[in-house]
Amino acid sequence: MQTGQPGDAAIWTVSALNFEVKTLLSRGLGTLWIEGEISNFACPASGHWYFTLKDDRAQCRAAMFRGRNSRVGFRPENGQKVLLRAQVTLYEARGEFQLVVDHIEDAGVGELMRRFEQLKAQLAKEGLFDSALKKPLPAHPRKIALVTSATGAAIRDALSVIARRAPHIPVVVFPTAVQGENAAAQVRRALQRVLEYGECDVVLLVRGGGSLEDLWSFNDEALARAIVDFPIPLVSGVGHEVDFTIADFVSDLRAPTPSVAAESITPDRNELMQGIDDRVARLLGQIEWRLGKARERLGYLHRALDQQHPTHQFAQLKLRLDHAYVSLLRRQQASLVEQRHRLRLCQSTLAQNHPGVKIALLRDRLTRLLENQQAAMRQKLLLARHQLSLQSRSLDTLSPLKTLARGFATVSKDDRLVTSVTQLSSGDDISIRLADGAADAKIS
Repeated sequence: MQTGQPGDAAIWTVSALNFEVKTLLSRGLGTLWIEGEISNFACPASGHWYFTLKDDRAQCRAAMFRGRNSRVGFRPENGQKVLLRAQVTLYEARGEFQLVVDHIEDAGVGELMRRFEQLKAQLAKEGLFDSALKKPLPAHPRKIALVTSATGAAIRDALSVIARRAPHIPVVVFPTAVQGENAAAQVRRALQRVLEYGECDVVLLVRGGGSLEDLWSFNDEALARAIVDFPIPLVSGVGHEVDFTIADFVSDLRAPTPSVAAESITPDRNELMQGIDDRVARLLGQIEWRLGKARERLGYLHRALDQQHPTHQFAQLKLRLDHAYVSLLRRQQASLVEQRHRLRLCQSTLAQNHPGVKIALLRDRLTRLLENQQAAMRQKLLLARHQLSLQSRSLDTLSPLKTLARGFATVSKDDRLVTSVTQLSSGDDISIRLADGAADAKIS
């Protein structure tokens, strides 16, 4: 506590002084990021961490309480360089300056993370992460390129997924190192070999999980630019769901794991087979419907053809000929009746006049008339038969079947006769009628 004496300066207690210094430190400096080396590390039964943070010229005490250090993914060791976030304060009971740590990480990892964020920001500013640069993945790849380690778990996972979902798609493995100093350059060469191979239409770039150092080859700037410029769609499946690399941001699709990457580019064969069955069913339905329509059209054409068939027309002409023959006979009979009547009149006149010479002349004349009449009748019959023959030959010449037999054909579209090429377009379905049947065709 603080006391005073009249006429003297204020006198502080030690506890008050330490409290005031602690307050000034906390308010004045607040939370800082500090880098140094750990020494004198201790972890008593309470679970708190106590250690000294030092560099080559100074040191200070630090503490990280159990509620905070339980979130750290490693146990610090003496001599380890770390990057920590701490509040500068004073341990009042001893009057010792110390750091209360709320976050700690390996200094090397921290440096890698800063480099990662710096490269990520640079490439994002250049637009290398823009969605406009992402190439669409093929729905049904013809051949898959798998760029990964030949001995890791990632290749087994990816091949297993592809074999289960799409065993019909061939996979070409382009082995490469996926960890180490030269891994990024080897991955770039593997991608170049994919281009030289020239038969793959999608690429899987995968590897299993690991630390930031293990995945660092996928944060290489040259590799990132090679992926952006790569002409074939590329899917990255690097690490686990929580792992992100620069290669993920520049690839055409980022998958959280190698297995998910393989799933993202392979169609499920069961779904494909179901889709094919559905399409076949619809196609069969359409074919059956078209066949039904064609049968109806064929029946109509048969009936129309029967009406135009030469046999039917011959029957009509024969009927007309029979009517003409009967009519001609009737007229001839009437003429004969009339001639007989006239003959009787002549005979009566002759009988009345009885001139022998006149009778003989009249008989000659009558004979000639009869001969002329018969000749005229024969001539009319011959003319009628000739006209019938001409009409029969003309009808036979104009017969549709005769025309088809000479190599001609009729073309119809949508059950309508095509009379001009302007009625046809590429892709039209047509029906061609020949003398011995019909066939379907498609205009190319």
